[in-house]
Amino acid sequence: MQKIFIGKHYRGSVELPKTKDAKRILQKVVALYPTKDPLNVNVLFGKNRVEKLKHYQKGGAREELENLELYMALGKILGFTTADAQQLKNTIELTNDTAHTHFNIKKRVTLINKKHKGKANKSYLFWDIENFSNISSIFNDLIEPFEIEDEHIYLAANPDSLYLKKREWEANLYDYAKTLNSFNFTKCDHGKNVADDVLLEAFIDLDLKNSDIYMMSFDRELKERFIDACHVSNNLYIMNK
Repeated sequence: MQKIFIGKHYRGSVELPKTKDAKRILQKVVALYPTKDPLNVNVLFGKNRVEKLKHYQKGGAREELENLELYMALGKILGFTTADAQQLKNTIELTNDTAHTHFNIKKRVTLINKKHKGKANKSYLFWDIENFSNISSIFNDLIEPFEIEDEHIYLAANPDSLYLKKREWEANLYDYAKTLNSFNFTKCDHGKNVADDVLLEAFIDLDLKNSDIYMMSFDRELKERFIDACHVSNNLYIMNK
């Protein structure tokens, strides 16, 4: 959390997103606020950029949305209006259809096996792709910010889902120069060898310690099985609905 001081007076704290402009935005708002000059969305973006953001953006303009959320959080703390930022945020989400298809995973992921994060040397992702197949969310909110390596990503899909969704998955992965085979991907069989069991077996076989573990699934039973199999030294993150 970043503490906010105006002069020598503490006004509150805000969580800085991991974007390249977050610190600049915070510093600019803190500098402009005491001058009583009206603050608006141009603190974040130039006029041309604002207009471009009203049209489709590859990847859903996730970084820009995070910067808008930071700006609105600052407005709430310092007491200035951010209606124009909220309007732009709504436009971006609607134009990119993220209001319906995007989950902000960063806000949904929860450390589940302990109260406080411990030291971790590596990060791993176990992804039930057929249960949660929003490719851009996984990349923009998890894989890229936490630099999860391809060889540390485990995916599995049952035959029926693979038949129905493979083209969609591959098309979305293409935006990130990846295919299913870029990762540890398993095409499951019918019967006992189902996706949930494959992911859990891979997790157990790795016998991970001192690692950040991201388990992406809405399946409650699979979450519980991961919790039971997780070593106490790991930080296990799951996604809430």
